Amino acid sequence: MEVILIILLLAMVGAMGAGLFVLVQKVNDMKQSSAVDMVKTDVVELSRAIAGLQQTMGDKLERSAQSMQTSVQKQLSESAKLVADVTQRLTKLDETNRRVVDVADELKSLQNVLANPKQRGVLGEFYLKQILENMLPPGAFELQYKMGEGMIVDAVIYLDGKLLPIDSKFSLENYNRMIEARAEDRPGLEKAFKDDLKKRIDETAKYINTRKGTLGQALMFIPSEAIYYDLLANKVGAAGVNGRDLMQYAAVDKKVTIVGPSTLSAMLQIISQGLNSLEIQKDTEVIRRNVEQLGKHLKGFDGYMQKLGTSLGAAVGHYNNAHKQLARVDKDVVKIAGGTESIDPLLLDKPTEDES
Repeated sequence: MEVILIILLLAMVGAMGAGLFVLVQKVNDMKQSSAVDMVKTDVVELSRAIAGLQQTMGDKLERSAQSMQTSVQKQLSESAKLVADVTQRLTKLDETNRRVVDVADELKSLQNVLANPKQRGVLGEFYLKQILENMLPPGAFELQYKMGEGMIVDAVIYLDGKLLPIDSKFSLENYNRMIEARAEDRPGLEKAFKDDLKKRIDETAKYINTRKGTLGQALMFIPSEAIYYDLLANKVGAAGVNGRDLMQYAAVDKKVTIVGPSTLSAMLQIISQGLNSLEIQKDTEVIRRNVEQLGKHLKGFDGYMQKLGTSLGAAVGHYNNAHKQLARVDKDVVKIAGGTESIDPLLLDKPTEDES
């Protein structure tokens, strides 16, 4: 818009200049004419009109320039804000991407850990350790307990002089194969998984040895809630492995109780309360023995007090007799030497049986 106004202004100024030039030429041609004065008047008016038009166009151009400058500044400010906002969003997006990459790396590391049977076993033992430390007081359990030559159980719990073995078993590889397999491939994998679990149950049962101070039971800890709940639900996953048969085989045939993270925590809570009750019972027995011993001391002290009372009674009797004899001597002295008696015997009462 401003460019068009400038072009129009230039065109008008050019046209006026051309008209003025033509008028000047006409004035030169009409020097001898009577219309010279009239032309001069027209030229003056035309000059005034051109000056007014220039002033008007200048004002409009100035206002347009100011408006354009304000608009440009506003656009620049909005653009700067937009750039800053986009930059901030890109920064946050970059941070989010880094976090996603970190999580992906951690998941990959966890997947690598779970893929390695040995590292998977270490993870299960660590999980068991965390649950025991959170649920039981120090000294109520022991990790990596040696049951005998070549036999180390993951943990034992001390229960009133007996040991409750706990072993962590992470049978994940065959379970994942069975769940992810096609229907026609499952029968063989079901048998492999069932055999794997039975093998783990048999391994846990080896730690039951009452001659070495264990209870007649052991706990088999499965760190995976998914596998444990599938066992409780009778069928493992979508496959046809009978979980109830495995649980019954463990509990009845092998005296092994299978527990998951949640059930182990609940069981340890009950055990912890039982241990507290045992401690209270032990403390009560100690207090009872101490009170009984204190009663014996009181009886002995009572005997000494009775002997002391008897001795005090004899001493009082001797004191009274001596004082009476002294009074008799004093009377004899008065009879011989004359005067009055100077000794008035002060007799003491003997302690009674109740006082002694």
